[in-house]
Amino acid sequence: MIALDRIDGRILQIVQKNNRLTSEEMATRVNLSPSACQRRLKRLRSDGVIEADVSVISPKALGRPVTMIVLVSLERERADIVDRFKTAIRNTREVMLGFYVTGDADFMLIVTSKSMEDYEQFTRRFFYENPDIKGFKTMVAMDRVKAGYEFPIDLDDPVFGGAGS
Repeated sequence: MIALDRIDGRILQIVQKNNRLTSEEMATRVNLSPSACQRRLKRLRSDGVIEADVSVISPKALGRPVTMIVLVSLERERADIVDRFKTAIRNTREVMLGFYVTGDADFMLIVTSKSMEDYEQFTRRFFYENPDIKGFKTMVAMDRVKAGYEFPIDLDDPVFGGAGS
């Protein structure tokens, strides 16, 4: 387990909302020097606490306004088949998110598309041509209500040396 403190937690809260703040702006908010903030950010990145710095982009602005939630069932749940499908997910640009899940399906995917016709072509290529796929169920998103990756951070959580530790 990576040792984190409340200052790390505060920095994580801040960069989740806006990772473009200057070191000076961040330092003021967490009551540290700019160089101390930079050292902590570097450590949080190198330790894998911060996995990526990304921008949330409007799908409509890029001509990909159709979003689907797809539940995928594999023919058999063997390690080699699961691993092969995980690799396919990682290598497919239309798949925005992919989760290996429990329940009625084996995977849950978020897929983006230019149109329903474009999605149909994707399904032919990605699902129908894959002999490891038993079936899939598609739900079309009518509206994106929330987008982002902001993780809930409670500074009193024991992971930050808070009250429960």
